[in-house]
Amino acid sequence: MGKRAVLAGSLRRRTTTRALAQRSRIVLECAEGHSVRGASRRLKISPDTVRTWRRRFLEHGLDGLGDEPRPGVLRKITVADVEWVIVKTLEGKPKNATHWSSRSMAAATGMSQSTDPRIWRAFALAPHRSRPSRCRRIRCSSTMSATSSVSTCT
Repeated sequence: MGKRAVLAGSLRRRTTTRALAQRSRIVLECAEGHSVRGASRRLKISPDTVRTWRRRFLEHGLDGLGDEPRPGVLRKITVADVEWVIVKTLEGKPKNATHWSSRSMAAATGMSQSTDPRIWRAFALAPHRSRPSRCRRIRCSSTMSATSSVSTCT
């Protein structure tokens, strides 16, 4: 499969990001013989953008159309750390408490007090809302129109 077919295919795919689709359009416009200014006018983007992606495609091929690593500090929390916090939250509970708090989890994991709630939010966990073997109420409807509450313990 040629490069042109791969670029055209990425334009037709619904899962392609907008950025990659735009970069593919830039390369295809340049491949059709349009100048930098002509391609920028047709695509309604700046000539510098066309130059950048054209140059990166010429230097690196299809791999050059991907995003480069962003500047900044690398993540200090590994995937294993995140998994450990999630497992500990779901399967265990702290001593002398009914659920994990950010302080108790920070003391148990050795991470900062703001890290654990950030992980909980990312995975929609709410340890204070979990139901550790409490009685729950189930609404039952009888054959008559009256409803009654039944309490069951798990």
